[in-house]
Amino acid sequence: MTDTKPPSTPTVLSSMPVVVMAVVAVADVVAGPGVGFLPLVSLGPAFSGLVGGWRRTAGFGLVALVLCVALGLYDGLFEERRGYTALAAVAGVTGIGITAAVMRSRREVELASVRSIAEVAQRVLLRPVPLTAGPLQAAVSYTSAVAEARIGGDLYEVVASPHGIRVIVGDVQGKGLAAVETAAVVLGAFREAAHDEPGLVGLGERLERSVARELEGEKFVTAILAEIGSDHEAVLLNYGHPAPMLVRRDGTVDFPQPPAFALPLGLGAHGGDGPKPYRVDFAPGEQLLLYTDGVTEARDEQGSFYPLGDRAYLLKEFDAHRALEALRADLAQHAAGPPRDDAAMLLLRYHGHGEGKSVPMG
Repeated sequence: MTDTKPPSTPTVLSSMPVVVMAVVAVADVVAGPGVGFLPLVSLGPAFSGLVGGWRRTAGFGLVALVLCVALGLYDGLFEERRGYTALAAVAGVTGIGITAAVMRSRREVELASVRSIAEVAQRVLLRPVPLTAGPLQAAVSYTSAVAEARIGGDLYEVVASPHGIRVIVGDVQGKGLAAVETAAVVLGAFREAAHDEPGLVGLGERLERSVARELEGEKFVTAILAEIGSDHEAVLLNYGHPAPMLVRRDGTVDFPQPPAFALPLGLGAHGGDGPKPYRVDFAPGEQLLLYTDGVTEARDEQGSFYPLGDRAYLLKEFDAHRALEALRADLAQHAAGPPRDDAAMLLLRYHGHGEGKSVPMG
């Protein structure tokens, strides 16, 4: 077992064993043998067992035993049972502290293993998007609402297909492992169909069939699909998802809405027409931000939603990744607390067709 103190352990807790034993020793000397402070020396190894490794706990236990013997001789307690009772108390608490430290160390090793597995799962499920795809530069940000998690129910992908650059951003209903499993199904289907289907509608229908096979009851996935070709426009297909934010070259902002409401993926069997594709101008120097509702539904302390359109100026940063990081930091500051929902953002910048030079933003 490793005997290192976790980096996040507060300094106060780390110093508690020394402070407690020092206070008990001083109090015992001042008060004399009649008060019975001596057994409290065992608090030293007890606190050490909570925050330190087993070797550190054993060390404090040995110090506590020596201190107990010294104080017992000073108070004359070994002439009766009180001195030996205090020694037994210190030895017993030290043993329990060592056991607790060993068990905690094992749990930390197991947790580290689980986290490493989660990181591998993240790389497989939400693999890094390409820095450039055709005329586009891409950057992505993902914040999970689940403590210690790095993946959740939001999903994104960018695929350079023979039919153009195809993109998806989606949000699985619910949280936890079930949502992650559904996200994996959607991404797997998208990655395959993006290369095979010549039209965006056909791609969406493939996703609908895949999701319908996996989901049960009223579960669903909101999603928006985009296809960017060589004609300075983007084709969008919206399955009940928040409209993307389009930032024009002059800094003006638009949220292009679909021509009609469409049900999310997984609810196609409930009737209703599928989504209709619609086109928006998307030319060099412009930016397209696709995101999940964890962004726009983030509330501040007064209950106000995050004003995404008013924050478009944060995307003027020349580097796309730094621009998106600035937006993510502003979103976290607005929420003023742990996120209540997963929040994914995918930023696409149109830099032109193979000119090799970036177009300044804003």
